[in-house]
Amino acid sequence: MVTRRPLVVQDGFVAELPVGDTVAAGTSTTEVIAGSGLVGGGSVSSNPRVDFALAANPSGIIYVGDSLGIDGAAQISADTALASGSAAAVLADSALASGNASLVTASAALASGNAALDLVPTLGGGGGGTVAEFTAASAVASGYVVGFDDAGKVQSIREDITDNTDPMSFPSSFATYSTGSPYQNSAAYDSFNNKIFIAYRDDANSLYGTGVVGTVSGTTISFGTPVVFNSQTSQYLSCTFDSTSNKVVIAFQDSVASGYPYAVVATISGTSVSYGTKVNLISAAADGLSSTYDSLNNRVVISFRNQGGSNYGTTIVGTVSGTSISFGTSVVFKSSNSGLTSSTFDSTSGKVLVFYRNFITTAGESVVGTVSGTSISFGSPVTFNSSASIYIGSAYDTANQRVLVCYRDGGSSEYGVANVGTVSGTSISFGSKVTYASTTSDYNQAAFDSTNNRVVISFVDNSNGNKGLSVVGSISGTSVSFGASTIYETNTTNYPSIVYNSVEDHIVIAYHDSYLTTYGRGIVAESLFSLSVNPTLNSYPNVLGIAQSTVASGSTCLVNLPGTLYNDPAAGLTTGAFYYANPTTSGVTTTSTKPTSWDGQVPWNYIGRAVTSSGLMLLKSI
Repeated sequence: MVTRRPLVVQDGFVAELPVGDTVAAGTSTTEVIAGSGLVGGGSVSSNPRVDFALAANPSGIIYVGDSLGIDGAAQISADTALASGSAAAVLADSALASGNASLVTASAALASGNAALDLVPTLGGGGGGTVAEFTAASAVASGYVVGFDDAGKVQSIREDITDNTDPMSFPSSFATYSTGSPYQNSAAYDSFNNKIFIAYRDDANSLYGTGVVGTVSGTTISFGTPVVFNSQTSQYLSCTFDSTSNKVVIAFQDSVASGYPYAVVATISGTSVSYGTKVNLISAAADGLSSTYDSLNNRVVISFRNQGGSNYGTTIVGTVSGTSISFGTSVVFKSSNSGLTSSTFDSTSGKVLVFYRNFITTAGESVVGTVSGTSISFGSPVTFNSSASIYIGSAYDTANQRVLVCYRDGGSSEYGVANVGTVSGTSISFGSKVTYASTTSDYNQAAFDSTNNRVVISFVDNSNGNKGLSVVGSISGTSVSFGASTIYETNTTNYPSIVYNSVEDHIVIAYHDSYLTTYGRGIVAESLFSLSVNPTLNSYPNVLGIAQSTVASGSTCLVNLPGTLYNDPAAGLTTGAFYYANPTTSGVTTTSTKPTSWDGQVPWNYIGRAVTSSGLMLLKSI
């Protein structure tokens, strides 16, 4: 049978596509020339007929009238062939479906495999998957994260605590905040801005009241430009921080304004400070000012000796609003000549504590005050030291719920001593006094380190060149114990003021260095208890891998290095989660926050990823 295709017209001429059947084209007529198997032909214009030329009794194909047909035998064979072909097509469809399903499974497996490959690190240009043997420098448990030490041995990753309390440490030198003979320094810590504020009398600038902002970074401090808050002689300065308004309040005596007491509100912004208008406390001269903040009632409480009121011990309550402060009516806490006050707030009982010198008996006494609105009431005075007491300082220990008072004790060779007080209702009781400085102790000041639960006292050694010293105390019950004191300034030191920076975890001391330069200095102590991650290699902590076995010191320790899978059936890992070294437990954690004690040469990062609840694929050394 011959297969034919239609005639086509191309560029105005008719042509037949198959080779062998041609069209003889002319300029006037087009003739169809019959090829093999065709009969007829002629001029196209006369619509010639072309017929098949069939042999007699053809097999499979017959001529029926004017049309071609298939004989019965051929039809049966064709049907059978078609049925066979259809069955094959069905089988082909099933095979195709099966093949497609296999492709899907293969694709999933490939994706899984690629994901696993992405997690495997490149070690040393293409290595990995090693379990290595090392010598343990200390006992190591299976599952502990380990690192190298300088001896090339492994130890478990851990945080070690260094006790810097006995004595204190001042690793960095002082910084200067004033070159103008600053006297009567008083410091406060602004916890909102994380700044130290120091108020002082600037003797090189007409004795003006001046303030400066300090910024602590590690064990160093830097200062902004000093700014005057009172352009007149200012004395008996005392600062406190109002944590509700986030303002520092400065109380002082204006010696030009009849010696009246005033207060001004300071607003810290960056490394600078601005002030509101100074406000008078009472219309009488006052000295020996001290201040504290009652965080229960959101009030500033200022105590002083009222020189215009028979020198009675007096207190007044202030309320900060914006950049100003207003006061209620002053209240007498001691109806006799009493002053040189030190004030603190007992946040547990919600009471204000005032310590002072009774100028009639020279004894050290205290009263408990209760703030109500803009007024305050007091319980009966209690003696904490029956001997002559001067240079009184105080601080409240929130952890032990005790107050510490420190002072120079005329009955103990002028030594520095301290008592622990316990508030009950509107009264206070004291334990036995404890000596912290077996030398003449001046300008005693105290602060509480709320991170490490220690009290710190700064003082001047009047018996040995007026050096600046500090000492750490630990309260237990109604007593306190002290370590050795340390010198923070070898030159003549005056008017030290001490505060605790809770964000940076550092004690800061501001003082007047009156040797030759007479400058104002600030110095930062090392954290009382510092954390460091060990082991270290060339002074840097590091993570090598995970110990595969529990071994004693000196034994061989198998360590899974990056590229290996550490398996622990009891691990309880979160599949897909990234894991970090945990210096607190020596194990691993999903907590990604860098420990504050980490100071590694390599940045903090994850060390592995859980591929199952028991399998941790180790990825990195750090």
